Amino acid sequence: MNKSRPSRPSRWLGIIGTTMACLAILSASVAAIVVINRTEPTAKQIKATRKSAALVETVTVERGDFSPTLRVLGTVQPAQEIVLSPRVSGQVVEVAPQFLPGGRVRKGDLLLRIDPADFENALSIQESELQQAEASLQIEEGRQSLAQKELKLLEETIDETNRDLVLRAPQIASIRAEVNAAKAAVERAKLDLARSSVFAPFDAQVISRSVNVGSQVSPGDELAQLVGIDEYWIAAAVPVRSLRWIQFPTSDEQGSMVTLENPDAWPVGTQKQARVARMIGTVDDRTRLAQVLVTVTDPLGETTDTPPLILQSLIEVQIEGRPIEDVVRLERRYVRENDTVWVMKEGQLQIRDTEVLFRDADYAYISDGLQNGDEVVTTTLATVAEGVGLRKITDDSDAGSPRDQTSDADVPTGSETSEGAAE
Repeated sequence: MNKSRPSRPSRWLGIIGTTMACLAILSASVAAIVVINRTEPTAKQIKATRKSAALVETVTVERGDFSPTLRVLGTVQPAQEIVLSPRVSGQVVEVAPQFLPGGRVRKGDLLLRIDPADFENALSIQESELQQAEASLQIEEGRQSLAQKELKLLEETIDETNRDLVLRAPQIASIRAEVNAAKAAVERAKLDLARSSVFAPFDAQVISRSVNVGSQVSPGDELAQLVGIDEYWIAAAVPVRSLRWIQFPTSDEQGSMVTLENPDAWPVGTQKQARVARMIGTVDDRTRLAQVLVTVTDPLGETTDTPPLILQSLIEVQIEGRPIEDVVRLERRYVRENDTVWVMKEGQLQIRDTEVLFRDADYAYISDGLQNGDEVVTTTLATVAEGVGLRKITDDSDAGSPRDQTSDADVPTGSETSEGAAE
């Protein structure tokens, strides 16, 4: 038996019922949302701001005359340097104990001796020839005395031309010349004998030695390299723009004082004093820096308790410059971008434009923009604007404040209250 299908009117009634139910549910949801929105508590913002000032540290500046310090690098050089050579030939038979690399010798100290035997023999020969020439001169002078007696008998019969011949004047002149030549030969032999001993020409340090006992040497050979120890030079590389602040020696003034430091080789705090001597009139091709010559007395610390300088080493050179008049000296880190300085004035921040006349390694020398008594802000601020409120740190508790290095003046608190929240 077949099931009967629902009639068409019945289907339409079912669809209409379902649609009406959906619409009813949607209407109820909309009504609920409207009711909730109308009955929700309303939040009202209370306009409140917290008035506070940034805690800062300051330094009070004063105008005056200050000498900048130029910090540069320099190369240690010898003031006296020679290559020692012999002046005679021969074999080295003796070398002084202190004549070795690194040894120090005094002016006149014997360094080495060349075999003197040949020179002693030559001196004996020349002295013998001198004695022979002097004896010949004495004999000829005796002959001249006899000739003078004979001349008195023949005086009226001999003219002036023959008179010198009678008196043996040419013979006397010849023998005297031989005597003088013999004396010169003796002096030369004495010099050669003396030059067989080589002495230090000045107080020096031996840098190198090229001979030993038994070496055969001749004039022009290198025996050793010596440098003077009374004074060293330091060639300091200085920017050209900084030369005007250096005092060079004049007839009335000494050169600028110089302090030398070598942190890598010397104990902490150890220094040597020196003086600016002159400017070398050239600029280095690579660095474009000028060369200033500094003189150091007692470079090896023989009379002072200071470490020795090492030749050809680099060393820190601090040159005390000429005084800069009527300026403020301020640490470089407190000069901000574009040469501005932060100043605390009546509890507010002022940003001052300044004119920096010169900068050395530590300080800026300001000629314009700051006056006596100005309080320069040394604290780094998070908010930098003209008129920001500032408050000076006065005690340790303030110094530990979390606002020590920030500015939060006129910061909104953002506090809110809600009406109806308790309802």
